[in-house]
Amino acid sequence: MPTFHNLGQLICRDRDLSKIAIIDVGADGQATEISYATLDSMANGVARSIERLGFERGDRIAILSTNCAEYLAAYFGIMRAGLVAVPVNVRFPPKMIDFVVRDAGAKLVFCDYARRAHCPPGIPIVCFGDPGAGGFNQFLNPGSFNAIVPRPNEPAMFLYTSGSSGVPKGVVLSHQSHIWVVETRLTERILSCHRYLIAAPLYHMNALSLAKLAIAGYSTIVLLPSFTARGYIEAIGHYRCTWLTAVPPMIAMMLREVELLAATDLTSVEFVRMGSAPVSQSLMSSLKRTLPQVVVTNTYGTTEGGPVVFGLHPNGLPVPEISVGFPHPKVQLRLVANDERDAKEGVLEIKCPAIMLGYHNRPDVPTPITPDGFYITGDVFP
Repeated sequence: MPTFHNLGQLICRDRDLSKIAIIDVGADGQATEISYATLDSMANGVARSIERLGFERGDRIAILSTNCAEYLAAYFGIMRAGLVAVPVNVRFPPKMIDFVVRDAGAKLVFCDYARRAHCPPGIPIVCFGDPGAGGFNQFLNPGSFNAIVPRPNEPAMFLYTSGSSGVPKGVVLSHQSHIWVVETRLTERILSCHRYLIAAPLYHMNALSLAKLAIAGYSTIVLLPSFTARGYIEAIGHYRCTWLTAVPPMIAMMLREVELLAATDLTSVEFVRMGSAPVSQSLMSSLKRTLPQVVVTNTYGTTEGGPVVFGLHPNGLPVPEISVGFPHPKVQLRLVANDERDAKEGVLEIKCPAIMLGYHNRPDVPTPITPDGFYITGDVFP
């Protein structure tokens, strides 16, 4: 298994780089195939331009866009150059987008054309899909680039929480933390034979973590700009996707398209991975009736603590259908009861290398990390 040092450099250059890394399906349904060589070159071009423009190591650069190959190239290139990538939720209202970009202290914003007007004034932008001087292709500075070797606990990205209970908090994540996530998940199975369908947004941990895993695993990503149930189903059949990743509401919407599902060849699908929200027994049963040949995994993770928490039973025992699995062998878990008189359930606490460094610019928020290094998730488990 390869050893990675920079989270932006997950491409193994000793493999055939002509293989397709991303099938980028545009909003019009037209697909562009991006090889590993092209993705690597685009990321290097971003890093070289960032260096040429004089940004300093540790500066933040925001990405405000729906899913596209340029998004991942910018994300990787920012981190290769030693800067911090800040994916921004495109569903935030303009005032919230302004807050996040300014709270992060972003010095530059990569955006798609539809979000150009939502970028805060006074901050330079680079626009995906713009053929003019301010466009992404013109921004690239072609050539080779040696990715920086991060210092211990050097930030690689900020992922902002949804802000459902107040203003969003920037979760600071290091290179080492999510390289550990990638390397841990790579040991579970050979991934190079798979085609991953990603339609969940790349500003969220769910899709972003899988995209990094797929690239490190020499797989192919079928990337949709956003999720629609019909587009998702059609992509499965047309591109022969083997691995689906989604949040449960996406799968529920897909299963409502009964006629289209019946008319589509779904036999390529081998794995379905759901996470980021609870899975009901009825949803699980319906999915297994529709895709009886697949292995379905119900997963759990958090932005602050990472996506590696639970897994398969070490002795190969079957996992109950709606269970999130057995504690991962590389993660320490404990339940802390709210009431010592009732120890039947408790708040889950996690300790592993993926835990965040802290919240950016939020001294007002008490740390959720205990003195002995456990992250307090706030989620109650039986």
